[in-house]
Amino acid sequence: MPQLRVLFTQEEIRSTVGRLAREISRDYEGKNPLLIGVLKGAVIFMADLMRLLDMPLEVEFVRLSSYGRGKVSSGKVRVVRGLLRLPIKDRDILVIEGIVDTGITLDFLLGWLRRKRPASLRVCALFDKAMCRKVSVPIDYLGLSVPNEFVVGYGADWDEKFRNLPGLYVLEEENQPQGA
Repeated sequence: MPQLRVLFTQEEIRSTVGRLAREISRDYEGKNPLLIGVLKGAVIFMADLMRLLDMPLEVEFVRLSSYGRGKVSSGKVRVVRGLLRLPIKDRDILVIEGIVDTGITLDFLLGWLRRKRPASLRVCALFDKAMCRKVSVPIDYLGLSVPNEFVVGYGADWDEKFRNLPGLYVLEEENQPQGA
C-alpha cells in the first residue's frame, strides 16, 4: 500500500491560487479570455481559480494524455477528448494546467493552439516539476515548484486514484517485509 507524504497543504494551495487569480485579473483587466483547462488534472485548480477571477471569461477543456496508467510519461501525446468547440482565432487564450513536468503534453497543446492564431496565448500552471523538463515550455503564471517525485492530490492522480485529496502529496511506496 502506498504512503502519502504532505508536500503542500490545502491552505498553502489556497493561498497560491489566490495569488495567481490576482495576477491574472490584473493582466486581463478589460478582456474576456478563454480559459482552456487540461483535463483531468487541472479541473480542481481551474474551478477554484475561476471563482476568484473578477472578469468575464469563457471556459473550454481538452483532454490529452502521455501517461496512461504508469508513473512515467510515454513521451507520446494522445488526444483522449477532441479539441475545442469554441473558436479561438483572435481570442486571448489562457491555458490552465495542474502540473507541468516533461513539457511534452503542454508543448503539443501550445503548438496546436498557435496554429489557430489566437490574439494572445499564455499558460497558468499550479505546479511545476521543472527538473523533469524534456521540452522547454513557457509558464506565464506559476504557482509552486515540485521536486522530482511522483505527486498526487488536488487533481493529480495515480491510476485515477487520489485526485480528490485537498493537498499535494508525494506518493511513496511502502517497503513490504519479505516472507509471510
